[in-house]
Formats: sequence, structure tokens, C-alpha cells
Amino acid sequence: MYRDDLERFKEFKAQGVAIKFGKFSVKENKQLEKNVEDFLALTGIESADKLLYTDRYPEEKSVITNLKRRYSFRLHIGRNIARPWKLIYYRAKKMFDVNNYKGRYSEGDTEKLKMYHSLLGNDWKTIGEMVARSSLSVALKFSQISSQRNRGAWSKSETRKLIKAVEEVILKKMSPQELKEVDSKLQENPESCLSIVREKLYKGISWVEVEAKVQTRNWMQCKSKWTEILTKRMTNGRRIYYGMNALRAKVSLIERLYEINVEDTNEIDWEDLASAIGDVPPSYVQTKFSRLKAVYVPFWQKKTFPEIIDYLYETTLPLLKEKLEKMMEKKGTKIQTPAAPKQVFPFRDIFYYEDDSEGEDIEKESEGQAPCMAHACNSSTLGGQGRWII
Repeated sequence: MYRDDLERFKEFKAQGVAIKFGKFSVKENKQLEKNVEDFLALTGIESADKLLYTDRYPEEKSVITNLKRRYSFRLHIGRNIARPWKLIYYRAKKMFDVNNYKGRYSEGDTEKLKMYHSLLGNDWKTIGEMVARSSLSVALKFSQISSQRNRGAWSKSETRKLIKAVEEVILKKMSPQELKEVDSKLQENPESCLSIVREKLYKGISWVEVEAKVQTRNWMQCKSKWTEILTKRMTNGRRIYYGMNALRAKVSLIERLYEINVEDTNEIDWEDLASAIGDVPPSYVQTKFSRLKAVYVPFWQKKTFPEIIDYLYETTLPLLKEKLEKMMEKKGTKIQTPAAPKQVFPFRDIFYYEDDSEGEDIEKESEGQAPCMAHACNSSTLGGQGRWII
């Protein structure tokens, strides 16, 4: 956290405003745009590109840097946005980067991208500079055009590769010393249990890296498939969105969305909302909401978010409740309360393979990489003395 953030956060706390993370809302984007424009007018700096990408203008760099320092650049662009300054700065760079808005890739652009990738591999920063596009743009485009991409159902081999890839990417974020310490402790006490905080199972994962390891699927396919696998394993394979449980989840989801009363989907805390369905990752709930509005709200594409929620609450909810009551009466059962989200999971309960032979294949493939933690503990050892959390 930057020192400027401390005073800003104190002011927001006094106003009763919570600090936000995740996607920026439409309101925040407009405020950030205004903050940048106001700062340009205040300092006389000619463009947002010069302000945010000063290194591109070496002859003017010292003058621009002095102006940013003199007029408190960090404080100005963070005005009325309850987020850490660093996140605001990164968002501004993305919004105002002229290389982000080059339009569709021409056939020539695509061929250049393939050629540079064959020479430089996944050095997206350098490739982006060579084709005058952002590093994210070229990485995502290459993911779409890569020839070795499968479609349809995932094979067992692909699924094993995905699980192993996600495991490696998560462990890669640990320092070599941390990995060594965990490995040493598990060697000393094989009965100890390695556990992982739930957020690390879906937040901050580099899907471009995962895609590179899986090889046969693009990053969007990998992310979607991982959500499916993770949901199944976090819920121990229970069918939480089927039959009566699905009706109960839809009713609960609509009621919660109506209660939070926000203007934009980016203002939703999907982590908190996940408890409306059960112990599931936030992306699973987002998928279910997307399906909900597509099925029940006519012409939802032309409606604002509040209009979509109002329609679901006023028109769809009564029908779903009536259907749920009839189903309960017919089966003579009560609504089950969704499981409370667990904050920590045994590593083995998430990263395992369908049979031992599959696991052995993967371990052989990954020699020299981060140590495999999938068999580091057994869920039955949770009550034991040794428990290491990453």
C-alpha cells in the first residue's frame, strides 16, 4: 500500500465507504476518466498517453515527471474512488492506452503476431511493442488463433494436464524458500496435512500460463473447465444445482441480488453472493446468473442491470417460489440450507487425479518443476497436529 492510500482510506472509512477490489464499475470508470482529464487541464500535459506512458516520450519525461510530482498525481487520479492507488493507476493505464483500441486484427496483423511468437515465444510485452498493441491484447489474440486447440468434451488426459497446470501456477507464486520449507515439513511428518486458502484456488491465477501448460485449450476454456472441476470438489460432488436445489438456489440468488440494490454488475461482491447457492467459487455464481437472465428476462440485452433485477424479482421470483412450494409439497421435504463456505481446503481434496496411474503419469511429466502437493495429505488427517496452510 502506498503512503498516500492511508489518508485516503481513513477518509473513506469516516464516510462509511468500503474499499473495493475486483472489476471497476461504470461509475468508477467515469470518475477515473474525469480525474485524468482534470489533471491534464491542471498541469497542461497534452494527453493521457503522455501522462500515463511517460517513458514513450523521453524528451519530455523530466518535465512531465516534475509536473506529476508538483501537483500530487496519485491523489488526483484517486479522487472519489475507494480503491488502492495502484489498482486505480493500472486501470487508468488500461483505459487510456492508445494501443488497446486498434480495432480488429487484419490478416497481416495476425501473420505478424504468429511470426513474432515463433521468434520470441510468450514474451507478450515485447511482441505488443512490436505490433503497437497492449501485451494483453496480443496474448489473448494468439490464444484465439493458435491452431492446436480442441473443441468439445475434454479428454481425461487434458483434464489431468489442467489440474496439474493450475497446481503448478498456484505453487509458482510461492517463493523457493517457502516451497522448500513446506516440502521439508511434509518429509519430516508424512501425516501432516497441507491445506490451501479458498481464494487462492480461483483468484490471481495466470490463465495464459495455464493455457501454455495445457497446450490443447485456450485460456477461456481452461478457466471455464477449472470452475467446473473446482465446484465439484469444493462441494464433494453434491448436485447443488439440480431439481429442488436448483429452484431454491434461483430463488435465493434473485432475492439476494434485489437486496444488495446496486447499479452495475461490477459492484457485486460475487464472493459473498456465492453463499446463496452453497460452497462454490464466485465464477460459478456469475455463470448461473448469466443463465438466469438469458432464460427468464426477455430482451435482457436492452435492459439496464436494475431493470433486469426488477423483472426477475417482480415477475420470475413469484413463479419460481410457487413451483418450489408445489415440489416440496409433493415430495414432502424441506428446503436444505446451503453449506457455509469453508475458508480452507485440504490440498489433496482439490488437486487429485481420477486414478493412481493418471497421477503417476503427471508426476513423471513434471520432473524438475514445483513439487507435487496433490498427495501431501489425506483429508482424514485434518484433525491431526501437523497442518500447513498456503
